[in-house]
Amino acid sequence: MSLRILLIGNGGREHALAWKLSQSPKVESIIAVPGNGGTAGLPKVTNNTSVAADDYPALVELALKERINLVVPGPEAPLVDGVEGYFRDVRIPVFGPSKEAARMEGSKTFSKDFMKKHNIPTAAYENFSDYARASEYLKSVKHNVVIKATGLAAGKGVIIPETQEEAQQGLKEIMLDNAFGSAGDEVVIEEFLTGDELSILSFCDGKTIKSLPPAQDHKRIGEGDTGLNTGGMGCYAPTKIATPELIARIEKEILQPTIDGMAADGFPFKGCLFTGLMIGPDGSPKVLEYNVRFGDPETQTVLPLLESDLADIMGACAGEFPLLEHVPVKVSNQFSATVVVAAPGYPNSYPKNIPMEVAAPSDSTINIFHAGTKLSDNKLSTSGGRVIAAQAVGPSLRAAVDKAYTSGIPLINFEGMYFRKDIAHRAFRPSAATEKLTYAQSGVSIDAGNSLVERIKKAVSTTRRPGADAIIGGFGGEVDLSQAGHPNAPIIVGAIDGVGTKLIIAQKMNKHDTVGIDLVAMNVNDLVVQGAEPFMFLDYYGCSKLDVNVAASFVEGVAEGCKLSGCALVGGETAEMPDLYTGDDYDAAGAAIGVMKAEQRLPRKSDMVPGDVLIGLGSSGVHSNGFSLVRKVVDKRGVRYTDSCPWEEGKTVGEALLTPTKIYVKSLLNVLEKEQGAVKGMAHITGGGLTENVPRMLPDELAAEIEVGSWEVPGVFRWLRESVEPKEMARTFNNGVGMVLAVEEGRVEGVKKVLEESGEKVWVIGRLKSKEAGEEGCVLKGLEAWAA
Repeated sequence: MSLRILLIGNGGREHALAWKLSQSPKVESIIAVPGNGGTAGLPKVTNNTSVAADDYPALVELALKERINLVVPGPEAPLVDGVEGYFRDVRIPVFGPSKEAARMEGSKTFSKDFMKKHNIPTAAYENFSDYARASEYLKSVKHNVVIKATGLAAGKGVIIPETQEEAQQGLKEIMLDNAFGSAGDEVVIEEFLTGDELSILSFCDGKTIKSLPPAQDHKRIGEGDTGLNTGGMGCYAPTKIATPELIARIEKEILQPTIDGMAADGFPFKGCLFTGLMIGPDGSPKVLEYNVRFGDPETQTVLPLLESDLADIMGACAGEFPLLEHVPVKVSNQFSATVVVAAPGYPNSYPKNIPMEVAAPSDSTINIFHAGTKLSDNKLSTSGGRVIAAQAVGPSLRAAVDKAYTSGIPLINFEGMYFRKDIAHRAFRPSAATEKLTYAQSGVSIDAGNSLVERIKKAVSTTRRPGADAIIGGFGGEVDLSQAGHPNAPIIVGAIDGVGTKLIIAQKMNKHDTVGIDLVAMNVNDLVVQGAEPFMFLDYYGCSKLDVNVAASFVEGVAEGCKLSGCALVGGETAEMPDLYTGDDYDAAGAAIGVMKAEQRLPRKSDMVPGDVLIGLGSSGVHSNGFSLVRKVVDKRGVRYTDSCPWEEGKTVGEALLTPTKIYVKSLLNVLEKEQGAVKGMAHITGGGLTENVPRMLPDELAAEIEVGSWEVPGVFRWLRESVEPKEMARTFNNGVGMVLAVEEGRVEGVKKVLEESGEKVWVIGRLKSKEAGEEGCVLKGLEAWAA
């Protein structure tokens, strides 16, 4: 069915909506009432000034005459007035909420009470309709406050006082001087929240909610967020602070409970829900406000990132039955920035009818969205305070912002034009980019893991039996079958491990085969360092809901890892546990079993002497350890997994990070056979990095001395070093060395030759030395160079 749309409004938001809707092949025509100078020039769009935007019976009459079959109110006022009901009475769908649902914006008191009822996190607050009581309350509170006119005030009915005097004066202006008219008959005084603001625009059909990229507005008129509040001087999206984990938390704790609560209370929400949030210093989100329509200038910022058909989405939300669940909302992986240009004097009194010249962009990634403009006799002039905006899309936030300023703003010209020159400045704060991270800050404690091993050693030792000493802390566990009642049988070695939070990246990239290889690699590499040849593997796959394609891709990766290591995949377990996992989450673990003869057992600690040479084998990247810290770095630096990789050309960040763990089994078994006795010990560099893993193969009296500049470091580690302290790098990541061998000094060249012929990158990285009292088991010389 062809859509004939009635669009109500005349701002930048409405220009952006008309621009996006006109691109839909399903849209036949759009009537904008009254529209502006920008909508006048769009294909399929006609401005209509014969009817007032607030004359709802006349709008209905126009809609029936023009055979309109979808109404899109832009501003909040018509929705709060109940425009949806006028059109519902004549069976014309409206993309917007009912009058009852619009109270979420129309009354701050109503929305705060709603949040309290449904346990939605927000600032502490009190409602007042009596000026004297409100004034006394202000005198009693010790914390900073925000004073909000409860009714509609065109986005300006908020005062953020810095002193008690400012608070009292602001309250007087709202409640006694009627600065915002009847909107100030009642006020909400709430706790002033600190942190970073975030705006999320969500499509809703009364049941399902799907959101656009999180955006950050700039309300203050002056640079550095100073001066008076405005309707918004600029915006960018997606925001740096909105990590995938934070977005998931917001959806779970705020957005879905809001939609569910409105439905339960008898006024389901249809349309676009704008949720203004404050992200506190501890990362906790709280609701600042709800708006029941698209934001401005957020709409101009996020709609250019929407790749799906907006008309399809609106139709799915506005219809008689909720269909949004079945309509894709696909978003570009680019960035967007909008710079608003205002009239001189705004937000105080300002002149109108200033002649304007606006050139057309030559680049399809740049848009000029009109707001306070009008076209008369083909002459463009100003008609409002926020006049027009330059918007640009780019592969990075910096590129988008620079393009908006250097290629968008010069297209606009009128006398006295004003715009902020620091849009997105909060995303470029140097302190956030330069602060170095630790593994503990990502939620993982290596020390706690070591403490657990020490604590459970006693309990484990009670399971001792013939052939098994039940001592933990090595790379794998052994059972000597010849001592366990099976004469002439070999030693069986077992290893068990998982992939860790690298799985989260696999889920985000929808690429699951490589982590299957990782699972095998983590286990078989632990076996081979003990001298064992892996011969069998078993896997475990747990999920909330079994997705056959995902699980099959994962197991195919496991099979590939088994082939690379020469062992058989002999069994596994798949478990669906919806109460334990959520959404698309899954976890995996595996166990490898290997075999060896007693004379093949490693490490041979009693044979090690000072001067033995340490050989490092190159890694393929991060492998499968430290990904909680990797993800923290990615989030902190505002990088997305779909962005172009800064350290590996031709790949995205996610693709590069999913490079599978290198499997060393065949190379090491080959060198153990051809250079028998030369290798005295091997260490698989996994969680704990060089610092923790190399000492695991050494006797107590020896330490490893390693020159950190002696091997080739993959680009991913140089990139991570910009955000992680050198000591944390050393005790978290392999840093380019996935395996370390302790080799007899006179046989180094023979060992290197065999390994290089097997395709390994090999470096001499250090030596063993006598360990001095109190000295660490692994001494990294030149570590300070990693801080550069």
